[in-house]
Parts: sequence; structure tokens; C-alpha cells
Amino acid sequence: MSHVEHLRELHGLPAFDFPEPGARTELPEPGVVAWRLAVDPYGSDSGEEFGDLWGRFLATVDPAGVRALIVGQWGEPYDDDSGVIVQRLVDARDRLTALEAVFIGDLEMEEAEISWIEQSDVTPVLDAYPRLEELGVRGGTGLSFPAVRHKHLRTLSFEAGGLPGEVVRGVAASELPSLEYLEMWLGVEEYGGDAGVADLEPILSGGRFPALRHLGLRNSEIQDEIAAAVAAAPVVAQLKSLDLSLGVLTDEGVSALLGGQPLSHLTWLDLRHNFVSDAVADRVRAALEPSGVEVDLSERGHEDEWDGEIHRYTAVAE
Repeated sequence: MSHVEHLRELHGLPAFDFPEPGARTELPEPGVVAWRLAVDPYGSDSGEEFGDLWGRFLATVDPAGVRALIVGQWGEPYDDDSGVIVQRLVDARDRLTALEAVFIGDLEMEEAEISWIEQSDVTPVLDAYPRLEELGVRGGTGLSFPAVRHKHLRTLSFEAGGLPGEVVRGVAASELPSLEYLEMWLGVEEYGGDAGVADLEPILSGGRFPALRHLGLRNSEIQDEIAAAVAAAPVVAQLKSLDLSLGVLTDEGVSALLGGQPLSHLTWLDLRHNFVSDAVADRVRAALEPSGVEVDLSERGHEDEWDGEIHRYTAVAE
């Protein structure tokens, strides 16, 4: 299973951990880093709770200059206070006037499995910040994303071991005319990933997001079905890069891609973590690399056998 790590950057800005109380750390200017706010309920001597951390941050760093925020651990695993985190962001909208990017749930595996991260409806953040350009979320449990309108959002990403179908449908029904980058880790049904190809149809049709240039439909146990749908999807013609990595992609899905519409206009095709034979991998490279497409077929996925059947796994589930 792939290791999910802390973000190293957000919105092109390096991540910077806001220090604990009393730490003698020189702080950068507000707008040159992505500020990571997190508490450690086990390893910290301060015992500071997230609400106190949030207040100290707003009092210490000029909020009017902050461009990017990364929300890490806000309590113990299974803590369902994500709605409180969203509300804190909403309540600070008149102070965080330069905010361009937000990521909620930046927990790595040592802190919590991705399925343990309790989320909520994150769309109030978009409503509160009409000029936000990037929103990212890690964790699908309890996550909600009803259809929304937002003029300036350019990047939207969801990392989950199981992304609820209602979230996919909410995204597909949203009006996001500036959206250039969309990434969804669809995950597995066991952990709530119940979206099907039909839920993706409004996105794949190409009419929903006119500015879209990157599409990532990742980490799915139905990756072959998704690849077959993408092979004939009108949206592909407008893309510069396509990411079908981290899932259960086999020769069947890759052959569907090769037999579909031309992909030679892409600059990058990501098929990492796959179950593709060497022969089919060579066919992909031979078909696309002469046209300048960078193809990533690295990382063999994990599989095992029991009861006479082969079982294959997505990169991230629990």
C-alpha cells in the first residue's frame, strides 16, 4: 500500500510548520510559504488544542498576507471535528483576505490511516472565499461536496481510500469555469468508494469544465472500466495530461486506451502502480513516446492468491 505523506508544498509554496508555543523559530513572511497548522495529541509537550493553535496563528502571523493554508491533524484519529475546521476557515474570511489555496486533512499514515480521517461538507470554504484558486481534501469518510458554483477555482483534488459517489456527482454537477486540474482518488467500495463510470459521465463528456487540462481518476478498483470510458471520452481532446495511476489497471484497460482515440497530444500519461504485462507496456511506449508523450508505467501493484483466485489491490485503501 502506498505511503501517504505530508504535503511538501501547496500552490507552488513550500510547506512550513507553524511552531509550537514558546518555540524560538524565525517565521517567514506570510505570503511566501504554505502554513501547516497541526496538533499532536500524543507527542507534544504543549497539550495545545487546535482551537488555541488557530487563535495563536491568526494573532502571530498577519492573516491578510497568508496565501496558502494546510490543515493537518486537528485531534485524535476518528475525531469528527472537520466541520469545526471548515467553520473556522469560514469565520476568518474577513481576515484571510489573500487566501488562494487550502488543503484539509494533511495526515500521513503514522498519524492516521486515510480512511480514519473524518471529513464534512467542505463547500462552505468555496462560498466564503470566492477568489480561492486551489482546494484539496484528504479522507473520504463523512465527506460531502454538493454542487457548487465558483468562478476562480483552478485546482480541485480529493485523496481517499474510498470517495463517496455523492461527492463525485457533486463535482460533476458543479459550475467551475476556471478549473484546470481535477484529481479524484476513487478508492474501493469497502471504504465507501461507490462511484461508478456513470457518475463520471458529465466530466468525461467534455462540456462541464471548459478550462480543464489535467484529469486524474486514480486509485480505483474499477480502473479498467474507467480506462475504457476515457478511451472514448470527449474531454480527453482538451487535456494535456491524464492520470489513471494507483488503481487496479490491467492489460484490458490499457488495451482499451490504445484502441480508443489518439493520445499523442498529451505531454504526460501516468499509469503508475499497475498490473500490466511487459508486452502491453511496450505497446504503450511504442505508440506514444515517439510523439513526445511521457508515459509512466512504474510500480507493480500488490496482488495475492487465495481460494484459487488472484486478488489485486489499489495503492491506497484503508
